[in-house]
Amino acid sequence: MTDQPATTLESVGIQELFELLPHRYPFLLIDKIVDIDGDDRGVGIKNVTYNEPQFQGHFPERPVFPGVYLIEAMAQTAGAMCVLKSKKSGGGARPSVVYFMTVDKVKFRKPVVPGDTVEFHVAKQRQRSNMWWFRGEAKVDGKIVAEAEVSAMLVA
Repeated sequence: MTDQPATTLESVGIQELFELLPHRYPFLLIDKIVDIDGDDRGVGIKNVTYNEPQFQGHFPERPVFPGVYLIEAMAQTAGAMCVLKSKKSGGGARPSVVYFMTVDKVKFRKPVVPGDTVEFHVAKQRQRSNMWWFRGEAKVDGKIVAEAEVSAMLVA
């Protein structure tokens, strides 16, 4: 038996995402975030449906969720976690916007198609002032479909 207290993991639904991120349909690419542990790690969820506008051109006969959207969804997951952490810490002005700063070491491994549920597993690598660096993996049915390192900057 351990003497350490259990960690309580948070979750964020769509209404709170509207408060944390400036994105709206069709560019809000996550439906919720689960298993949030401060700004250390979390899992964004995206339910991919055929009626999304990108499938009109990517590709009508064989729809594939665009890879750049997978990376953007990772960044949105990480950004929302940073804003949530900043909001809860109460230190200074609440950020008014999150900027996606860098993307590195991107790999696409398997197509994502309508009907898939994508989990964006992000983990903080480091933080300095108002900048955060995360490593992310997009998974469908437990298999990695994309991965990247992203950074975000919060601006008050």
